Amino acid sequence: MLSAKQINFSYPNLHVVKNVNFDIAQGENVSIIGESGCGKSTLLKLIFGIYDLDSGELLFNQQRVKGPKSALLPETKFVKYLAQDFGLMPYITVAENVGKYLSNQDKTLKSDRIRGLLNLVDMTEYADQKAQFLSGGQQQRIALAMVLAAEPKLLLLDEPFSQIDVFRTNSLRRRIFSYLKSKAITCIVATHDRNDALGFADRILVMKDGEIVQNDTPTEVFNNPASPYVASLFGDVNLIRGSYFNRIEDMLLVYPHQLKVAASGLKVKIVANYFQGDGYLVEASYGNQIVYFKSKIKMPPESMAFLSLQF
Repeated sequence: MLSAKQINFSYPNLHVVKNVNFDIAQGENVSIIGESGCGKSTLLKLIFGIYDLDSGELLFNQQRVKGPKSALLPETKFVKYLAQDFGLMPYITVAENVGKYLSNQDKTLKSDRIRGLLNLVDMTEYADQKAQFLSGGQQQRIALAMVLAAEPKLLLLDEPFSQIDVFRTNSLRRRIFSYLKSKAITCIVATHDRNDALGFADRILVMKDGEIVQNDTPTEVFNNPASPYVASLFGDVNLIRGSYFNRIEDMLLVYPHQLKVAASGLKVKIVANYFQGDGYLVEASYGNQIVYFKSKIKMPPESMAFLSLQF
């Protein structure tokens, strides 16, 4: 389906994508994660053909992806790209935006398709509203429906749920990714949200400074991160000497949920508690180091506790 072979790209005086390689199969959902400026969005633009590669090769169904030097416009028949600016036309209605990529030959079929997509993103009641009067989150939902309208073979999404209300995001995310799987649409998502990657991706590409530093399943990337940087993308992480837990490893990457209060182990002083609904994230210190762990109960500040591992 999609293959990158040693691709490189630079903005003036800035090398943004460096020797990137990957292969993505038909129907796969791949998340690209990494800190801001790591090259995620630029990589999507290269795949869509907005920029020319400095070197290397991008192949979509065995055909070379052409940049602006070879094609005046990106070849969008089978590929759709949802950028962070959404790309809606503000002065036409929601329904007209969603239907602008659909044929007018069968008006009934087109109307049914628009109605189904608006239902998918919970925007049916706004069909006749002009896009300029929608909130940012509503515009983002319409943009999702718009890029799905013609059922592309490859869908490129850049932070697709970033402006949508938290209470709505989880259900919308489930519906969208389930829909993509049902249609065997290949999807690549550039995201900061661990839930996009861990809950729905078949594979995660982790980028740092323009390079892919880990490429594996969500389970493998989360449980066996290649570096503290990779682990930090999924939340708080502790780097602790293995000797504190009688382990042979020099240093251990430990998530807060992997530590528990015990009768012996790493001795810490409680600094602060942060309520998280199902318990507390507790900040503690040992020597000059800070450690975070989970607790069902609030821990008294300045009190002492021992922590052990629960892998």
